[in-house]
Amino acid sequence: MNSYSIGFNGEELALEYLKNKGYRFLDKNFHSAFGEIDLIVENDEYLVFVEVKTRKNTNFGHPAEAVHIHKQNRLIQTCLFYLSMHHTMKFKRFDVITIITDTGQIDHIENAFWCG
Repeated sequence: MNSYSIGFNGEELALEYLKNKGYRFLDKNFHSAFGEIDLIVENDEYLVFVEVKTRKNTNFGHPAEAVHIHKQNRLIQTCLFYLSMHHTMKFKRFDVITIITDTGQIDHIENAFWCG
C-alpha cells in the first residue's frame, strides 16, 4: 500500500470515528494556495479543522510529530481562507487525529494547537 492509499484510508477512518462521536461532516481535502485541510467537521459548539496523520507504525516517530509549526501555519492560513468564504459564529478549533494501522490505534487530540 502506497502513502497516498494509507493517507486516504486514514482520512476515511478518521471521518467515521468523528461521525460516531456526533460530529457532522462539512468538507474534505479543502485546498487553498497555502495548503490543505484534511477534514472540516462541526458539532453544536465548534467548527473543527482536522489534520489526519496515518502511519503504519511508529518506527520513524509518532504521527503527531509531523504536525510541526510550519504545517500548523499552513493549516491556519488555509483555515482563514475557508472562513473568508464560510461565515460562522461557532468557536473554531484545530484537532489532530493520528492513526497507527499496525495496531489500529486512533488518537484524537482536541485543541492540538492554537491560532494566534
